Amino acid sequence: MRGILLTVLAVLFLAVPALGTEDASPPFGPGERLYYDIHWTVVRAGKAELICRDDTEMDGVPARYFFAKARTLGWVDNFYKVRDTMEAWTDMGVNHALRYKKDQREGSYRKKVDLIFDKRTNQSYRYARGKLQHTLDQPADVFDPMSILFAFRKHALHEGMEFNANVSDGKVSVVGKAFVEGREKVETGIGDVDAYRVRLDIRHLSGVFKKSDNAELYVWFSADDRRIPVKVKSKVVVGFFSMTLREYYPPKKG
Repeated sequence: MRGILLTVLAVLFLAVPALGTEDASPPFGPGERLYYDIHWTVVRAGKAELICRDDTEMDGVPARYFFAKARTLGWVDNFYKVRDTMEAWTDMGVNHALRYKKDQREGSYRKKVDLIFDKRTNQSYRYARGKLQHTLDQPADVFDPMSILFAFRKHALHEGMEFNANVSDGKVSVVGKAFVEGREKVETGIGDVDAYRVRLDIRHLSGVFKKSDNAELYVWFSADDRRIPVKVKSKVVVGFFSMTLREYYPPKKG
């Protein structure tokens, strides 16, 4: 089960439009909070949250700051405890990543990753367990597995759109792809939401998805100008996972 909950959370963040119109004002901002329930088949296995924190600086550069965490609950927590967190920083326009941090605590497994993107040299430096392990040449504009969600939300959606963007975890850099397949109602904790269904190409993902020949992954984004990720569903080698929005709080005004 290593990485399953973290991967389910992270796969929200895998595609940004190559086509489409970017809104002048993004639908997210400091103070926005999203809370999710995670189910494994029919069992409520955990919960997750995604927060847009106050703007900050990264090495003297003004930065957007995003935070997420996931944890197991109930009987799942008794036999395989998960406490995962992720943090991401981008430029203020959310055009490229500045830094990405991951703290993985799953069962007896522990791993901390710190990924730094150097825009001047277009290189990234991946530290794991406190040691530099990978240096990688990067495209001019590349996103980490978390901040790409917010880059996606900057753009208007419509059926039939195809998306691609540069995504990197510091070990490899790939072009993430996604396809807007349709529009439908999704039952959530905030009511029934009209949403676009987006299919993600997950062939390049590691871990549990890579092991399943028939792996599928879908993300539903609200069909309004907020483009909230309201649901994730995947068929993987160990069964089905879903993550559904339970609560939503908009950005602070002003």
